[in-house]
Amino acid sequence: MRLSLIAGLVGLILALATWVRPGAPEGPDATGPDVPVHVLDNGFHTDFVMPRTALASRPGPLKTAVDGLTPGDWILVGWGDAKFYVDQRPIGDRLPDGARAFFRPGGNPSVLMLRPETRPPEVAFLPQGQRRLVLSPAAFANVRSRLERSLDLSTGRPRVAATRPGDPARFFASSETFSILHLCNHWAAEVLNAGGLPIRPVWSITSGEVGATVDRATPPTPA
Repeated sequence: MRLSLIAGLVGLILALATWVRPGAPEGPDATGPDVPVHVLDNGFHTDFVMPRTALASRPGPLKTAVDGLTPGDWILVGWGDAKFYVDQRPIGDRLPDGARAFFRPGGNPSVLMLRPETRPPEVAFLPQGQRRLVLSPAAFANVRSRLERSLDLSTGRPRVAATRPGDPARFFASSETFSILHLCNHWAAEVLNAGGLPIRPVWSITSGEVGATVDRATPPTPA
């Protein structure tokens, strides 16, 4: 009996470790040009940089949120814990709050960050950890829908939950919660999955795996 339980547990662990979720199929054909999406990996967290025009191309709550931002042709997009993500104190001062954010499943409000950028991603951000992905209009429509599902619309429209002094970023209340079971990198992988990329959900706990997801889906550049 004990051996059966151990074997079952080992089988479950192996199944989870090798689980690959296929990319979401593209929806109805969408018109327009392909959409470049830049993926930023700072070593522990993942953000995206997306064209403003593509994010705001369809009426809806996401367009409402984007239209309320200050000028900038690009939008930095991220997701995280409503308190830890916004806080800019040194990481050493935030460790107790980080433990709270990680280990209280279901009890942590989160935010969707949108920050306008006036410079293109290649100039505005360091090349280290930056990747470029090109999505079809139909694939990006799925990404846009996934971002929109992250918004808390309980008041009928997107709601700014936090800002930072002197920072054009706006942190919109999210419908999702943050914990060790659903971290920022899990969320980023889900966004890529909506865009048609296969992901490994268990391994997506790290930003490196999110970057590897893009690498696996992007043909290598000829030498």
